[in-house]
Amino acid sequence: MPPESGELWPVDPAYEPLHGALGLTHRDADWSGLSVAVMGLGVSGFAAADALLERGAAVTVLSSSHTQREAERAQILDVLGARVLFGPEHQQTPPQGTNLVVTSPVVPPTHPLMVAADAAGIPIWGEVELAWRMRAREGAAPWLTVTGTNGKTTTVTMLESILRAAGLRAVAAGNVGLPILEAVLHPQPYDVIAVELSSFQLYWSRSISPVASVCLNVAPDHIDWHGSFEEYARCKGRVYERTQVACLYNEQDPLTRELVEQAEVVEGARAIGFTLGIPAVSMLGVVDDALADRAFVEDRRHNAAELARFADLSVAGEDPAPHYVANALAAAGLARAYGVPPVAVRDGLRDYRPQPHRTTHVVTHDGVRYIDDSKATNPQAAGAALAAYDPIVWIAGGQLKGAEIDDLVAASASRLRAAIVLGVDRDVIVAALQRHAPDVPRLVIDDTDTGAMDQAVAMAIEAARPGDTVLLSPAAASLDMFENYGARGDAFAAAVRRALGLDEDA
Repeated sequence: MPPESGELWPVDPAYEPLHGALGLTHRDADWSGLSVAVMGLGVSGFAAADALLERGAAVTVLSSSHTQREAERAQILDVLGARVLFGPEHQQTPPQGTNLVVTSPVVPPTHPLMVAADAAGIPIWGEVELAWRMRAREGAAPWLTVTGTNGKTTTVTMLESILRAAGLRAVAAGNVGLPILEAVLHPQPYDVIAVELSSFQLYWSRSISPVASVCLNVAPDHIDWHGSFEEYARCKGRVYERTQVACLYNEQDPLTRELVEQAEVVEGARAIGFTLGIPAVSMLGVVDDALADRAFVEDRRHNAAELARFADLSVAGEDPAPHYVANALAAAGLARAYGVPPVAVRDGLRDYRPQPHRTTHVVTHDGVRYIDDSKATNPQAAGAALAAYDPIVWIAGGQLKGAEIDDLVAASASRLRAAIVLGVDRDVIVAALQRHAPDVPRLVIDDTDTGAMDQAVAMAIEAARPGDTVLLSPAAASLDMFENYGARGDAFAAAVRRALGLDEDA
């Protein structure tokens, strides 16, 4: 039987050596005397160090960089009793006496300190694992977990909106917005937490037991970090481990169902599919223009519950794109697994506003629509946007992270008016265009400073015709030229407004 609400599911000892840290399964356990090395001084590292210090642990923070913000955080932690060591030379082996490592999710398992800790039998937790173990002994907020190559943030924030519409004190946390430790330790406890999990976070997780979970989709991404697609997919599948009530999978992505079948779940947990077609029994899907539930209703063989209409999902007056509908179905399924009524699903989706840089409408000018989809940091995400518009002047490029681009280009070739390519891996994209879209004009920008976006937009305006969509959907990460994908999207929107002579708020 699954644990009662708020009760903690036991840790699986197979995941880590027999060690004093094994018994630390709630915030009121005895953390004093534990010697912890915290990797990184970003938002999650600072939160982890702060929480551990408050509970009496001895904390050493190891940071490879020394920015002004990190120096300010180090000063605060020093006052609280931590030791902070800057420089990569301190990240080769755990400090002497360390009996737990808490790592930033971006640190790969091949990092020297991770290898040394593993060889020494020292447990390694990510900040999400630490947060799970920092929950209250009784009455802790249940987790509803979301992962996938694409759509995680949209789904988890949709879920947050639905839960709030049901009158619950809920928050989206984890790989989006609020750090998960802050959500868990908030002085005003949440009723339920919608948790976005990246493959990095799942790799370092050990004992999380969500009420319901979903892997939205799996496509090649972060191969440089994981080493192979198979390892990346395995990490995505860990979202289903120890799920108590429902594992949701994407009927359009058979691998997600395979990952459910391979997972060790709590006895009685159900596999629930979601589909853009008519739902079978124990699935959510679409009937005409309605989202329908045949999984969480009485007599599901003969009945279905209407959850929302496409009109409730409309963005800027347009019908929702297929991937947006899929995200809504996944969010609805998680909420229904938690017991949220259909009316709250409808109200939450109706109230929801999409996150920035996800097929965000910037402006329509002289019959040309300009769309910021900077969040498309891999080919699958870009494919969803490219399938939603026609004809397209496509602005693409950045860091491909080892992903293949040929299938995306081949599938989108007939929709392209022109392609404008920039970024460190631009030659890879240009070569794919030459192979699969030889008749599509290709414009290549060799500059790699942020001003290159102004050049890209100027070229796009020149190439576009009335009825076209100028689409920034890079299919690649942004860090070769920008601080993050948000900065890239902001640069695109600002460049569009400058080039068109529009006010900033247009």
